[in-house]
Amino acid sequence: MTDRLSEILRWYAEMGVDIAVDETPHDRFAESRISATPQTRTETSGAAPPAVEARARATRYAPALAAGVIEATAQDSAAAAKSLSDLRESLSRFEGCGLKATATNLVFGDGNPRADIMLIGEAPGADEDRQGVPFVGRAGQLLDKMLASIGLDRSKVYIANVVPWRPPGNRTPTPLETSACLPFTRRQIELVDPKILVCLGTAAAQTLLGAKDGIMRLRGRWFAYQAGGKEIRAIAMLHPAYLLRQPAQKKLAWQDLRALAKEMNRLQLFAKKERDGI
Repeated sequence: MTDRLSEILRWYAEMGVDIAVDETPHDRFAESRISATPQTRTETSGAAPPAVEARARATRYAPALAAGVIEATAQDSAAAAKSLSDLRESLSRFEGCGLKATATNLVFGDGNPRADIMLIGEAPGADEDRQGVPFVGRAGQLLDKMLASIGLDRSKVYIANVVPWRPPGNRTPTPLETSACLPFTRRQIELVDPKILVCLGTAAAQTLLGAKDGIMRLRGRWFAYQAGGKEIRAIAMLHPAYLLRQPAQKKLAWQDLRALAKEMNRLQLFAKKERDGI
């Protein structure tokens, strides 16, 4: 019986049911009607009962208050981290993202923590969740080949995700989950202090660059990302997972990789001029 229940729970987690509220059934439609009409009056007294008004206020404001508290807690915890190891430890103790409860491992980062190039994706998949390392599945293998085409490998870059826990069923992280994790991601970028930030896919580009366009409009363009009072060159590129589904678009990815290589060369020349006092 226990094994059967475990299988059912695992199936629910894979399907995206990742939170249990309580044992009491709730009429959410009724609560929505109450929250939408806070001035509801009873026929006898002419005023809504205090309990109804309190429930309406809670329905309207609790989610926003909870999100604000979670984000503030995340910002404080992230800001206190003085190193990547500190940040990883803070993130492992953070309870503000529900994805932690269903994930197998925290997927923090991989590569050279002092790299000049940092790549950010959206969230881990099943392979990454099992191994605790970002971009190790099919998309990660393609990313390795993409990097190799311009003379890079994981010893020369640092790789992370906006959300460090796998969403059940590989669904898209919710805005609340993303905002809860974002302060840690921003601090991670500050601590690595790269010269170039590569945003892989629409979600990473929109979240980090504050853009609203889709990846086809954003890809190949250079942006200024602000981190710790410094400005970092940032570029949006197609996500390797998208390229696996749409291999014909690899030609666009190659154009973006060439733009990245060109910027790498420019920054290296600039660094050499600084060393030579020119």
